[in-house]
Amino acid sequence: MLSQRSQNLGESLTLVMTDIAKTLKANGEKVIGFSAGEPDFDTPKVIKEAAISAIEKGCGAYTPVVGIKEVIEAIQYKFEKDNNLNYKTNEIITNVGAKHSLFLAIECLIEEDDEVIIPSPYWVSYPEMVKFAGGTPVFIEGEAKNGFKITPEQLKQAITPKTKVLMFNSPSNPTGAIYSKEEITALAKVLEGTKIVVLSDEIYEKLVYDGEFCAFAQVSEDALNRTVSINGLSKCGAMPGWRFGYMASKMSEFNNAVKKLQGQSTSNICSIIQHAALPALLGKADGDIEMMRQAFLKRRDIACEILSKSEKLKLEQIPQGAFYLFISCKEIDNDSMRFCKRLLEEQKVALVPGIGFGMEGYFRLSYATNEKDITEGCEKIVEFVKNY
Repeated sequence: MLSQRSQNLGESLTLVMTDIAKTLKANGEKVIGFSAGEPDFDTPKVIKEAAISAIEKGCGAYTPVVGIKEVIEAIQYKFEKDNNLNYKTNEIITNVGAKHSLFLAIECLIEEDDEVIIPSPYWVSYPEMVKFAGGTPVFIEGEAKNGFKITPEQLKQAITPKTKVLMFNSPSNPTGAIYSKEEITALAKVLEGTKIVVLSDEIYEKLVYDGEFCAFAQVSEDALNRTVSINGLSKCGAMPGWRFGYMASKMSEFNNAVKKLQGQSTSNICSIIQHAALPALLGKADGDIEMMRQAFLKRRDIACEILSKSEKLKLEQIPQGAFYLFISCKEIDNDSMRFCKRLLEEQKVALVPGIGFGMEGYFRLSYATNEKDITEGCEKIVEFVKNY
């Protein structure tokens, strides 16, 4: 009785591995989890206080679908301050997390047989969202020698008359790669003269260790006019479960379509969360975010140092941002699912298989956890590889 498209939808391997680890923990097993893509830090106090204040003031009524005036203006301020982007208030809409933003955007843009270019390795949900909308994912492999980033030549070759959207993610999940302003400018140049829309997922924007973040819409007027800038506070506000995302676009017809779809599905996002997001958007939690960034950098270096002791594991790219390592296990086992399942069964360490990100023979390790677990878990991985 189920629809065909619901049956074709694959599970998120990230969530699958995280759920397995949680089940083992609930059964009394000690599991070190490197699978979840969420900060382990508590939400900054200023954000929690804003939520409590909103509850006490009785801010529980329905709001406009796009969000309250204050939060839209705060997002407008954030784009101008951080990205030098000037969006009007009617070009911004809040969503139930950046994942919801992406889903709404794809549903409003993609029809049967439309092609969506997705650089790989990619976040696990991109192709599933495209397929659910009836579209066709077209993958471009970012080679390790190029930092897992695609080139303008690759992009040009992938474009066909059916190409509707380019999915873009920087800093990247799962590799932590960051596209420079020059690299983005070159990619944007390829799109000039086309009607291709860019969905730019910028959720890890403030978790940068090497280089500088550049928004896709920043690089040119043409890029601005074809880009949907998507962001949220799950990663850079330590608010993963709060579900606050937002998008901005200069395309009025697209914006109206998204508002209608959200209006017929969730209506507004949680009214309390909108008030809680204000301090983060206005920069009042920047000190907390910087503290997290520095802690993630230290954790990255600890994990890299320990895992480098294994001659068979290859960290081909030191991540410049986000909080993941994307590591080759090809010399041990090119079947990443088998490798990760055995590691979880034998050593109680949870990773995410690279096949879920469109690249076999790799695994993703999230270092968004404490230094003790990183040290112990990475040492277990090295020992596991020795005896594989």
